[in-house]
Amino acid sequence: MTTESSHTKTPTETEAQLMAVRRAKLEEIKAKVGDPFQANVNVSHTLQQAKEAFESAGQDQTLKVAVAGRIIAFRLMGKATFLQLLDQSGTLQIYVSNNEDTGIGSNAYELFKTYDIGDFIGVEGELFLTKTNALTVRAQKVTLVSKALRALPDKYHGLQNQDTIYRQRYLDLIVNQESRERFFKRFAILKGIREFLWERDFIEVETPMLQSVAGGAAARPFTTHFNALDRDFYLRISLELYLKRMLVGGYDRVFEIGRVFRNEGLSVRHNPEFTLLELYQAYSDYRGMMRLVYDLVQYLCTKVIKTTTLKNGAGYTLELGGQWKEITYDQCILEATKDADWFTHSKEEKLEACQRLGIEVNPDLEDFEVTNNVFEKCVAPKLMQPTFVTQLPKELCPLAKLNPKDLRYIDVFELYINGQEIAPAYSEQNDPDVQRKMFEWQAGEETQKIDEEFLEALEYGMPPAGGMGIGIDRLCILLTGADNIRDTLLYPTLK
Repeated sequence: MTTESSHTKTPTETEAQLMAVRRAKLEEIKAKVGDPFQANVNVSHTLQQAKEAFESAGQDQTLKVAVAGRIIAFRLMGKATFLQLLDQSGTLQIYVSNNEDTGIGSNAYELFKTYDIGDFIGVEGELFLTKTNALTVRAQKVTLVSKALRALPDKYHGLQNQDTIYRQRYLDLIVNQESRERFFKRFAILKGIREFLWERDFIEVETPMLQSVAGGAAARPFTTHFNALDRDFYLRISLELYLKRMLVGGYDRVFEIGRVFRNEGLSVRHNPEFTLLELYQAYSDYRGMMRLVYDLVQYLCTKVIKTTTLKNGAGYTLELGGQWKEITYDQCILEATKDADWFTHSKEEKLEACQRLGIEVNPDLEDFEVTNNVFEKCVAPKLMQPTFVTQLPKELCPLAKLNPKDLRYIDVFELYINGQEIAPAYSEQNDPDVQRKMFEWQAGEETQKIDEEFLEALEYGMPPAGGMGIGIDRLCILLTGADNIRDTLLYPTLK
């Protein structure tokens, strides 16, 4: 076995040299024992299961195991070697010696010394504690099951180049324990969401990714062409309209966790494809969704994160327990502008005020859009602790119920935590005539953007309902303390 470094000379020269050495070893192994790329290997325990089995059996018991994994470190001591094996469940120390009785024997040990960091091996042997009390497998049989032809990054320096981390995530997962743990948390968060909703009788459904009308959100879609029908389709920008059809069809509690696609910008908070949870509950409203999202976050904090007190990537403390703040959209604007007469000003006066606030706003925007720029740039980034922003202007969402006491507003909330929108929720619009008017207003002259099939479904009757969407990637940023969205995506979109 040989030590290697990926930090000598230029990377291309180093890689070529190391690959040449490893390919020579590969040919030597093939000549001695045949093809090392095995179809399978005997495994009785994962590495974590082996640890747990030893704890259950006690030190007085002899426990034989068969484990497998990737070699990530080793320490050669002449006639014996200590190495670290890695599998999905964690790591475990392996002791390999040339002893004919208790080890693998001298012939097998000579072959073993040609193995490298990064190789996958199967190990059979007994568990024991070393003098330093480290649980170890005393190998009696070692089998090479897959040869690594490229060297892993240096374990002492790890993988630090951000572009390499994102493009070659598999290397990041091998050498950076923090990344492994973050993605295990993401997987646990998704599992926890499903369990939470299943316990409340929600049904998980699947809806089309290819859609003839890109509806359910105000976003630019990706367009593709379906050759069999000779027509353009869109990758979905939302899950909403098909899930609401399920309410029409008699399914009262439905949800979907799926990919959506928006042909827009890249940033630390935006990826063009992202994972979205949308759910709809008949005979509820946006207040019911408030209770539901609060309970969901408490559930995840208890079951997955084990605390309600978190730190974000910048070290700022976030408290997700206790009572969450609620404030109206108009209150947010008045506090941010320090102008009690903001909503009586003309658009031109608001644009001048934006300049004084240091906000760049496109003068061609509608009046309500100018105000929303103030919210997005002056209010939202400062909403660090959990905050429900309620009673938004009706122009911002055509799919929500109008507030019966003031038709300028809609019965919705947007939940902000850590300066990001985590979950919008609505009392869903179920009046087909009002819905058509809102769609027509939103579409303007582009009437082809109106989903006539959805409106037809509403005309058959949809029960009153609360609906909510949660961006899973942003939720994972929050709950794992990640710096940006790319750190929570296994394979983020890159240039």
